[in-house]
Amino acid sequence: MTQSPQRAVSRDLRRARLGVSLIFFTNGIVLGGFAPRVPEIRDGLDLTYSGLGVAMAMWPVGALLLGLTAAPLIRRLRSSRVATVGMVVSVLAMLVAGSADGVLLFGAALFLVGATDAIVDVAQNAHGLRVQRRYGRSIFNSFHALWSAGAVTGGLIGAACAGTGVSVPLQFGIQAVVVVGVNVAAYPMLLPGPEPRSSAEEGATEAAVPQHTPLRAIPLRIWGILLALTVIAIGGGWVEDAASTWSASYMRDEVGAAAGVAALAFVAMQGSQFVGRLLGDRMVDRWGQRTIARWGGAMVAVGMGSALAFPTEWGTIVGFGVAGFGVATLIPGAMHAADELPGLRSGTGLTILSWLLRLAFLFSPPLVGAIADATSLRVGLALVPMFGVLIILLAGTMAPRKDSDTVAS
Repeated sequence: MTQSPQRAVSRDLRRARLGVSLIFFTNGIVLGGFAPRVPEIRDGLDLTYSGLGVAMAMWPVGALLLGLTAAPLIRRLRSSRVATVGMVVSVLAMLVAGSADGVLLFGAALFLVGATDAIVDVAQNAHGLRVQRRYGRSIFNSFHALWSAGAVTGGLIGAACAGTGVSVPLQFGIQAVVVVGVNVAAYPMLLPGPEPRSSAEEGATEAAVPQHTPLRAIPLRIWGILLALTVIAIGGGWVEDAASTWSASYMRDEVGAAAGVAALAFVAMQGSQFVGRLLGDRMVDRWGQRTIARWGGAMVAVGMGSALAFPTEWGTIVGFGVAGFGVATLIPGAMHAADELPGLRSGTGLTILSWLLRLAFLFSPPLVGAIADATSLRVGLALVPMFGVLIILLAGTMAPRKDSDTVAS
């Protein structure tokens, strides 16, 4: 088994990697800081589970209606500008959501959060893939690890604020100042110049990057692979949504945990996901994304299944943690594979997958909320381990191990 030579990494390229990492980190903070305050926000707005689910659905509605503008915006304005400006708008919209005194303003603010989050998601991933191609080795999971680190940081801050009585508007206001400052600092670090027309322009091998084909001429097999990759990403996203939207409520209402402890299921999921993403690039290089995805699906099924089967504080926290490690590489791996599908223009597969992923988030909160009101939140969350089984079945569409192209660390 031979090793491919590792490219020398310039100082500017290292700066670009740091800049992308900072964007991912702040993107995670926005969601992480929000999740532990959801029960308090729901109480303040006097919402049922179903009402909260409908209001939370405005997040993916915004993403669905405006998320497809990401690709043309990136081609026109560059992924660096779209990602950083989008993060500024997103965190300010979250501040409005946390300060809202009525459900209409709360929903409208979440609509804007969702729209900007979807656009930032594509832009930061597109720029991260540009940096990875210039590196010449797998570093993409490390960006998502920084997102998880940001989510853990935000979750711990939110848990501490909830436990000590710090108001939601004050927490979100401080959060906005930090996120804006970091993104202003990150922008000059990013790669200059326009977006590449294909990944071959930034280091990918020509054999791996076929020429662009008109969408009407793309074989059905390619669309089928993209659909399977999307379902895998949805499975990973459904676990994240279960943690961010429902874990604190589940811990408080079903398990009987205190406010500070209730946030720990979300923190455990994001913390384990962070560890998984730190290790993810090496695991994928060694065993292949296909094997890692199958094990990940099994961990989702077992982890979330045990969290629901044994509704104790520590049983739930550990179950969410196992599931978080399992989904660590699923969304990055599916995005990477979608962005390099034969015949699709650079960014097209990534944008379509991201948009369909948001479509799943549209149905998730109202569906789980409706089931919870009719039965219990425990029953509503039972859909999550089912996705683990689907991931196992569809993992064959992911890339296998490359025996002849092991990348040096």
